[in-house]
Amino acid sequence: MRGGTSGASDALRVDAVVLDVDGVLVDVADSYRRAVVESVERVYGETVERGDLQRFKDAGGFNNDWELTYAVALYVLASREGLDHDARSFADIVAASGGGLEGAEAVVADALDPDCRERVLAAWDRERLRETFQRLYLGPDLYRELEGGDPDALGIDPDEGGFLHDEPTLLDPATRADLLARFDVGVVTGRPAAEAEIALDRVGLELPDELVFTMDSDHPDKPEPDALVALADRFDAGALAFVGDTLDDVRTAVNASETDPEGREFYGVGVLTGGLTGEDGRRKFEGAGADAVLDSVNDLPGALEPR
Repeated sequence: MRGGTSGASDALRVDAVVLDVDGVLVDVADSYRRAVVESVERVYGETVERGDLQRFKDAGGFNNDWELTYAVALYVLASREGLDHDARSFADIVAASGGGLEGAEAVVADALDPDCRERVLAAWDRERLRETFQRLYLGPDLYRELEGGDPDALGIDPDEGGFLHDEPTLLDPATRADLLARFDVGVVTGRPAAEAEIALDRVGLELPDELVFTMDSDHPDKPEPDALVALADRFDAGALAFVGDTLDDVRTAVNASETDPEGREFYGVGVLTGGLTGEDGRRKFEGAGADAVLDSVNDLPGALEPR
């Protein structure tokens, strides 16, 4: 039943399981989200609270954490020019404007006069924000290896950064073994391919490249359903569960169910190990159309059964 919490008596019957990475397989509270907040602080001297980021995520369209960083920076710059909203109310208005970075830009365009808006856009340096984010997240060595940049060029102390190494793993080996034994397994994530590979290696999940969809894949970002539909095709699956930690993850499964030309079943499963937690998180997942809400990815074996 859509919006319920699966147990032994109402397990979802599926052929395949598709997993998000952030907040599902690894905990990113002290890595990606920390990088968002600290990148804006370093570039502009002020930022938002880490707890404010979930409201942006709930607004939709922020599967890409670089774009989330740009939106937070846009909010900070617009606030200097007279934008009269706190970060959470700003995110709510972004949601009402369609979500994502385009929604954030629209809110600022509506709220500020032309001169103020021009000053904000002139100061909004997305490339510097992205470089700072990557340097903090990856650390100096991986930044040099994966980005090909000079880690000293941004003025960050060589001993700082490397938040990637602060990501606790969430997937237990027993859960991994159970899922691989009973189901076809794939991944859909907003991470760049190289960063996805690092996370998957850390949790011991070895999958063929054609079963892992990342930021670098030739498919639209979540909540567009294209990657899920492609995996259903590759698995020849009649029913598939997608497990994620954000409302956009659940919306991806809902969109796949509503648009799949083959009429296959796509179940959205929310886990409460990302920014959405507790009863409030459960209600939000259910409101977005989740078929099941679980405390963690390790509850999947009892919530799913082969079709």
